Amino acid sequence: MVIQKLTLAHSPDPDDAFMWWPIFEGLVIEPGMVFEPVIADIETLNRRAAGDSSQLLDVTAMSCANVPLVRERYLVTACGASVGEGYGPKLVARSPITLDALKSSRPRIATPGARTTAALTLALLIGRDSYEPVEVDFQEIEGRVASGEFDAGVVIHESQLTYADRGLHLVEDLGRWWMARSGLPLPLGVNAVRRDLDDRLGPGSLAKVVDLLHRSVRYAMEHRDEGVGRSLAFARGLDAATAGRFVDLYVNRWTLNMGERGRSAVARLIEEATAAGLLPAGSTVDFAPLHSATSV
Repeated sequence: MVIQKLTLAHSPDPDDAFMWWPIFEGLVIEPGMVFEPVIADIETLNRRAAGDSSQLLDVTAMSCANVPLVRERYLVTACGASVGEGYGPKLVARSPITLDALKSSRPRIATPGARTTAALTLALLIGRDSYEPVEVDFQEIEGRVASGEFDAGVVIHESQLTYADRGLHLVEDLGRWWMARSGLPLPLGVNAVRRDLDDRLGPGSLAKVVDLLHRSVRYAMEHRDEGVGRSLAFARGLDAATAGRFVDLYVNRWTLNMGERGRSAVARLIEEATAAGLLPAGSTVDFAPLHSATSV
């Protein structure tokens, strides 16, 4: 049997690691395929998906905001998404301040990358010309806001749970704001597969990969405690209980299958961002066809 080697990329945070450890440890398999892990922060993965075609990853996490920019290359899978149902990235500041007061000063705000959903949602919240966004490594945002270098910052990953430990104050929860605005959850990160898998690897390859990804998420959710233990390698010092809280926030029913409501949330976010001039005219998202085993 010819073994096909594919890349599977995720960001270095516990929820992504939790989803895919069953694949990397061979607990769910697709005969004839092996997967090489590629780990990088989400903005790096966003830019790689839009970069040199010779460096494209077969399966990759990316920000929902980035998907329309690489639509010709990638399809979104129904499984593997990080969705905040009334919660999400946090806009935080060094001192207590209202959103209106913050906006009034045209603040400098640290963001985890221009292509991230966090940055896109922030622009919808404040208005793209009402502040100065500055791209900062997501791991540095808490410290640099706490030091006074920025007026505020948008924290993602585990910093959504730990920002108060650094003495920072919540200005707005972007997921809560989006839910109040749209009535929908906030689709933050998605999982995507290359459109050309069947052309490159043979007919049926795309369906096999999509099915394997779904089986991995399901296995991880059914073995939650073991999966949390595996994810601690990416928890940046969090204890198991806190890492488990973070995993539970972003590995949930939406992760197993976004469903029609999840797709509607994606479409609404893209529509509003396009109308606001934050994405190119005509932006949209295409989903990979559901394999029969993943459609329930």
